[in-house]
Amino acid sequence: MHWIDYLVIATYSIGLLGLGYVFRQHRNKHDYFLGSRSFGWFSMGMSVMASQLSAISFISAAAFVGMKQGGGMQWLTFEFAVPLAMIFLIIVLVPPLYRAGIVSIYAWLEQRYSLTTRLLISAVFQFSRAFATGIMIYTVALVLASVMAIPMWQTILLSGLVTIIYSWQGGMKAVVWGDVIQMIILLMGIVLCIGYGLELQGGWEAFVAKVDRQQLEAVPFNWGMGHDASFGFWPMLIGGFFLYISYYGCDQSQAQRALSGKSLKEVRRALLFNGLFRFPVTLAYCFMGLIVGTFAFATPEFLEQIPADQPDRMIPLFIINYLPVGMVGLLLVAILAAAMSSLSSAINSLSAATLEDFVARRRQLSAQQQVQWSRWLTLAWGMACIGLAFSAGRIAPTVIEAINKVGSAFYGPIVGTFIMGMLSHRVHARAINIGLVVGVLVNLVIWQADLPIFWIWWNFIGAAITMILGWGLSFIWLPVVSSALHLPDRQIDKWWVPENGVLLAWFVLIVWFSLHLKDWF
Repeated sequence: MHWIDYLVIATYSIGLLGLGYVFRQHRNKHDYFLGSRSFGWFSMGMSVMASQLSAISFISAAAFVGMKQGGGMQWLTFEFAVPLAMIFLIIVLVPPLYRAGIVSIYAWLEQRYSLTTRLLISAVFQFSRAFATGIMIYTVALVLASVMAIPMWQTILLSGLVTIIYSWQGGMKAVVWGDVIQMIILLMGIVLCIGYGLELQGGWEAFVAKVDRQQLEAVPFNWGMGHDASFGFWPMLIGGFFLYISYYGCDQSQAQRALSGKSLKEVRRALLFNGLFRFPVTLAYCFMGLIVGTFAFATPEFLEQIPADQPDRMIPLFIINYLPVGMVGLLLVAILAAAMSSLSSAINSLSAATLEDFVARRRQLSAQQQVQWSRWLTLAWGMACIGLAFSAGRIAPTVIEAINKVGSAFYGPIVGTFIMGMLSHRVHARAINIGLVVGVLVNLVIWQADLPIFWIWWNFIGAAITMILGWGLSFIWLPVVSSALHLPDRQIDKWWVPENGVLLAWFVLIVWFSLHLKDWF
C-alpha cells in the first residue's frame, strides 16, 4: 500500500481514540453503560446497524453472493423477517424492559422468574458472545493479513487495542457515536466498490450483459428440509422471525441500545429505522458482491488471485488491486470499522452483564466504584476477545461456520423464556427453566445428529419447545414460592401504532421487490 493509505488508517485510529477521550467523564454505571439514557433514534439506530452488519457481512456475504455456486441474491431472504420482528419488539418485548430501568436485560428475568434463570441465560450470553467476537476478529484479520502482506497479529492488535481504549474511556457514548461514524464509513466503502466495479466493466449495461442470471434468483421456495436445502422463503421467514426478536430483544449486546434511549418513543423510532434501513444496506452489499464477482469471472488475472477455498479474499483483493491511492486506505478502514463496531458493542455489553449479574448484586458499590468496575471489566473482556482471536487459528475451521449454529441453538429457547414471562402470568421459574434446557438440548441433538433441518429453523424449534413445556409444566407443578407470582412490569404497548403499519407495508414491499428482482435485469 501507499503511505497515504497508511496515513488514512492512522488518522482514523487516532480519531477514535480522541472520541473516547471526549466522553471519558462518567458519574455511575448508568452513565457508563447506558449513556444516561441520552440517545435519540438516529444514533441508536445507526449503532445497532453498525454492530449487526459486521465485517463478516462486508466480506463474507459479498463473497457468498459473488463467488459461491448456489449463492447469489438469495442472501436477501435473511432480511424478510426483520420488519415483522421489529413489530413484535415494539409491542411486546422492548417496552417492559425499557420501563424496568435496568442495565442488564437479564435482571428482568430474576424479577419475573428466579436468580437461577437470570444467571443461566446471562452466562450463556457471555460465553457465546465472547466466542463469536473472537472468531470474527480472527476471520477479518486473517483475510486482511493475507492481502496486505502484513503479520496477522498486527491487524488483530490494531483493531483490538484501539477499540478497547476508546470503549474503556468513553463507555456507551463512545461506542454509539463511534458506531455512527463507522456505519457512515462502511456505507461509503460499499458505494465506492460498486462505483469502481461498474466502471471497470464499462458501466451498468456491460455488467448486466455479463452477470450470471442464476445469481439473480433471490427467493427459493423451499422448507429448508433436506441436506441440500438451506435458504428458502419459509425457513427464513419463520425461523428468522424468532432469530431476530431474540437477537434484538434478548441479546444484551443489541438490547442495551434500546435501554439507552431518551424515551420509549425514541426507541420505537430506532426500531422502525432499523426495520426499514437494513434491507437497503443488505441489498447494497449484495450488489457489491454481485458486481465484483462478475468482474472477477470476466477477469482471469483477478480470478486467479482468489483461492477457490477462500472466496472471502475477493473484496479485500479488489480494493488492493483496483482502487486508487487513498481510496484503498479508506476501504480498508471500512472493513476495520465494521470489525471495531462489533467488538466495541460486545465488550461493552459483556462488561455490563458481568457487573450487573455477577458482581454488583453481591456487594454495594458507590458511584465511583461502579465506574471503576465497569472500566476494569471492559478491559478484561476486551483482552479476552483478543486472546480468543489469537487462539482461533488452533480451532477447527468448521467452527467459523458454526457461529450461526451456536447462536441459533440458544436464541430460540432464550426468547421463549422472555415471551412467556411477558405474556403468561402462570408460567413459573421451575417450569420455564426445564423448558429452556430441553429446548437447547433438542437443538444440539439436531445439530450433532446432522438431521436435515436448516439451522435457522432451530430458533423456532427451541422457542416452541421452551414455551410449550414452560406453560404445560406450570399446570402440573405449583410454583416453589408464592412470590414467584409477584410479577414485574409486563405492560406491553398498544397493539397498533403507526410504526407497525409502516413496517408491515415494508415487509410486503421487500418480498415483492425480491421476487421480481430478476425481471429488472
